[in-house]
Amino acid sequence: MTGTMLLEVDKLEVVYQRAITAIQGVTLAVKEGQIVALLGTNGAGKTTTLRAISGFLGLDDARVTEGAVRFRGDRLENRPPHEITRRGLSLVPERDKVFPNLTVAENLQAVVRRGRSGDARVMDDAAYHFFPKLKELRKREAGLLSGGERQMLAIAAGLMCEPDLLLIDELSLGLAPVAVESLTQSLVSIRDELAISILLVEQSAGVALRIADYGYVLENGRIVLDGDAERLTGHADIQEFYLGQASGNRRSYRDVKQYRRSRRWYG
Repeated sequence: MTGTMLLEVDKLEVVYQRAITAIQGVTLAVKEGQIVALLGTNGAGKTTTLRAISGFLGLDDARVTEGAVRFRGDRLENRPPHEITRRGLSLVPERDKVFPNLTVAENLQAVVRRGRSGDARVMDDAAYHFFPKLKELRKREAGLLSGGERQMLAIAAGLMCEPDLLLIDELSLGLAPVAVESLTQSLVSIRDELAISILLVEQSAGVALRIADYGYVLENGRIVLDGDAERLTGHADIQEFYLGQASGNRRSYRDVKQYRRSRRWYG
């Protein structure tokens, strides 16, 4: 992909409770038309990175203390979420994805921008186009949906915000492989048909790298490896640590001396 730069995260640092550094020096980018994967294990800092980009840090007593988040060249760090959403970024969170007491249709209507009723009907049609199962379930309360159906609804609600960039946290968490396969194909269709770029946070490298154009690996709050999907999939350490294609116990990049020498923050 050689599109225009959409999102630039430059040497980002986030501190919780004025004392705990969650991520440090994180640098990544998303171009128009790209699906970019952010990979890492639990506690690596993936969700914190998405919250820093989307503005959802305040409730956790956290702030961006260094670095920059630029969207189409404009600085976004530490702005409130509603301002960032208006600029064209939409977050699909890891948990608490939907309003359980509202129906599917009501969930979609709840996130529509005021004064955009005409566009809302178009986006409503688009949401049901990419997730036709939701049209069948539009009168059902979201709390009664399966995990895969809730994830469909969460992504569809993200589309109702009319984003240029979707931020999706842990697409495959707790879902059956058949549901994950359907969701990933829907994301590709959304990118191709609506020209919406996607930053996808995932523990499952296999899931993310099947559809990603580019990827970053995050460990202990730092980016330790990046490259296009082909390069990452073929990387021996990715195969061992994330794809389970090597023998022995799972290890961390910190235990690999060769990889320590190639980490770019030592350069």
